Amino acid sequence: MNQFFKLLLAVLVMVATQACQDTSRPNYQFMPNMYEPVGYETYGKSDAFTNGIEAQLPVPNTISRGFVPYEYENSPEGYNAARDSLFSPLEKNEDNLAKGKALFTIYCAVCHGDKGDGQGILVKNEKFLGVPSYADRPITEGSIYHVLMYGINSMGSHASQINRTERWQVVQYVQKLKADLTN
Repeated sequence: MNQFFKLLLAVLVMVATQACQDTSRPNYQFMPNMYEPVGYETYGKSDAFTNGIEAQLPVPNTISRGFVPYEYENSPEGYNAARDSLFSPLEKNEDNLAKGKALFTIYCAVCHGDKGDGQGILVKNEKFLGVPSYADRPITEGSIYHVLMYGINSMGSHASQINRTERWQVVQYVQKLKADLTN
């Protein structure tokens, strides 16, 4: 009989514990902020920022990780300086040349043609006129890179489409096309 009361008492305690439990919330929260986040209004005032609703500005004179600043300005003087003193940091090899060819085919061949002769599909369809042949231009590594960075005349900048390394690979391929055209 004593055993029966102990068993009955244990069952009643378990039933009472289960009846009082809220199934919509966990019993114990190890990290309450993850279960019950504080709601912030979009663009609302916050103590997190000292200047009101704006995000924090980066520390002065810092650059993003992986970003390499381009030292030549977008002007005729910058073009001439790049033409005379800017050289490719990439090794001249078949791998870079192949990647440059692939990028040239995507971004440049529609105007400049597959051979660099200025006879791309858009020129043939008279969408753009006056695209020069590489054989007729006194171009260097630096001048090609500068034009890819900023654009020139009716050619726009390609700096947002291809990164620094890819631009140098295109430069290598354009130099090869120029050599093929002049031979």
